[in-house]
Amino acid sequence: MMFLGVVFLLPGVIYAHGVRGRVDAGGMVVTAWYDTGEPMSYAKVNISAPGAKLTFQSGRTDRNGRFCFFPDSPGDWKVVVDDEIGHRLEIFVPVDETMELQADQQSGESAVSSYSRHQKAIMGVSIIFGLFGIFFWWKGRAILRKIKEQ
Repeated sequence: MMFLGVVFLLPGVIYAHGVRGRVDAGGMVVTAWYDTGEPMSYAKVNISAPGAKLTFQSGRTDRNGRFCFFPDSPGDWKVVVDDEIGHRLEIFVPVDETMELQADQQSGESAVSSYSRHQKAIMGVSIIFGLFGIFFWWKGRAILRKIKEQ
């Protein structure tokens, strides 16, 4: 009877087991930032292995916009960083047979946009003005047609 009392009072001690940890060298570190230089802190990350249908790893970047993963096969690994407010970065990380990043891709230049922040803003405003111009031209034509019919 006393044994059952001890079992119910101290279940954590009886059923507990130890844990261990280790820090390994290596891995791939992906760093994401905005055009302003501000890191994409705590952004959602999904990593897909070459040819895989399921996500290999998912998580969030740290406050400095970094995320680390350890590839287990060679090929082009797809990394998608999404801050869930409209900014999304998609890059491919080529990994060779020794599980190292191929030297020609270490700079990450494939993910950098060719347009500056100001060029993107001017392009957006130009598109908006263009669409409004087309709309008002079309409405003006319809109004002129009605006037001519009267």
